[in-house]
Amino acid sequence: MHHFRYAGPNLHCESVDLAEVARLYGTPTYVYSAATMEDNFRRLQRGLTGLDVQICFAMKANSNLAVLRHFANLGAAFDLVSGGELRRVIAAGANAKASVFAGVGKTEAEIKLALENGIFAFHVESEPELARINHVAGTLGVKAPIAIRINPDVDAHTHAKITTGKSDNKFGIPLKYAGAAYEAAAKYPNLALKGLQMHIGSQLTEVGPFVEAVEKVVPFAAELKAKFGLVYFSIGGGIGIVYRDALASGQPAWWDAQPAGQRPLTPEAYGAALAPLLRGLGLKILLEPGRFMVGNAGVLLSRVEHLKRGAGKNFLIVDAAMNDLVRPAMYESYHEIVPLQRDTSRRALVADVVGPICESGDCFAKDRQLQEVGEGELLAFMSAGAYGYAMASRYNSRPMAAEVLVKGSAFELINARETFEQMIGGEKVPAFLK
Repeated sequence: MHHFRYAGPNLHCESVDLAEVARLYGTPTYVYSAATMEDNFRRLQRGLTGLDVQICFAMKANSNLAVLRHFANLGAAFDLVSGGELRRVIAAGANAKASVFAGVGKTEAEIKLALENGIFAFHVESEPELARINHVAGTLGVKAPIAIRINPDVDAHTHAKITTGKSDNKFGIPLKYAGAAYEAAAKYPNLALKGLQMHIGSQLTEVGPFVEAVEKVVPFAAELKAKFGLVYFSIGGGIGIVYRDALASGQPAWWDAQPAGQRPLTPEAYGAALAPLLRGLGLKILLEPGRFMVGNAGVLLSRVEHLKRGAGKNFLIVDAAMNDLVRPAMYESYHEIVPLQRDTSRRALVADVVGPICESGDCFAKDRQLQEVGEGELLAFMSAGAYGYAMASRYNSRPMAAEVLVKGSAFELINARETFEQMIGGEKVPAFLK
């Protein structure tokens, strides 16, 4: 569930009228609900009651410093994939020492930075990486804590661009070769074997692939614990969220009314299926959720520029664009689009919702039905808290959007809209062109 609801005709985030946010800070603007993030975190924790669990927020989904600090205050550590993300954890005053460093291409400089900041463990993706981490650790005179990422060859039945657990994906070491990889790792003098990791993909809406992967890997984890004294097993992230009817999914009545077998995957169902498989291991369990934690906690506010009526096709042109929210262009993904002021007396409009960028791909929705809206009116793109701002760009020299955090009736700008001067701040015209 989430905390975006209509109060009368006006869309609110918690107790804040989103039209007021747009009036103060303009559009496009991302707005995040602190209460929704906390609810998601707590429900996932409770779903795995009885296990020694550490939630490591996969911060690639949303790396705003305020979001990181909020999760840190709740007890989260972080799953990070770059030196920049590690620096963000530190800048947010969060706990790097409980966090893990993943990714297939860690540089020596990133490994050094992580070791200097006492990272909990590296999640190693290949045997050449073992040698690199060993070398950097040796130059610092320390032992690097590691876990090897296993590729269990399980089909997550999700979008091809976000599946990670199949044998033809770039991630991890195939399960059949993993034993040899651990034997090799044990021989390096500057590595400390600490755990085992896997992650099969993102936006999973059924529990079956999770169960299949855990059942495959648990016996191997038990063997490694006995042989090398491993202390944790990371089962990754990947729980999906609701994108269709996302506004309705904030209502318990809608959620409960879904037929059995058609309800979205909940943390309760996830925990009920996986906890029994993990309890007997006696290992600390790490989770690395990203989208689930923040996806339905954020919306993107946008303003209507024009309604362009064409030959058999309407185009609703808004001030947000693919540089602000690239998911529809990149993944053909669906985001519900709703008015900030609902008026049920208006007739329906069917239109392509498009941005101003000079690309046909700058399209958020085709033939979408929504209430008729006109120039200057406000819309919200739902479920935009994950991979929204984090994947944004300055394409067409458009500034980065603003970000706002809501908690109850309070809200604050947590990232100001980029100015043109900031956009070109690192650029220069060389002397030989003057």
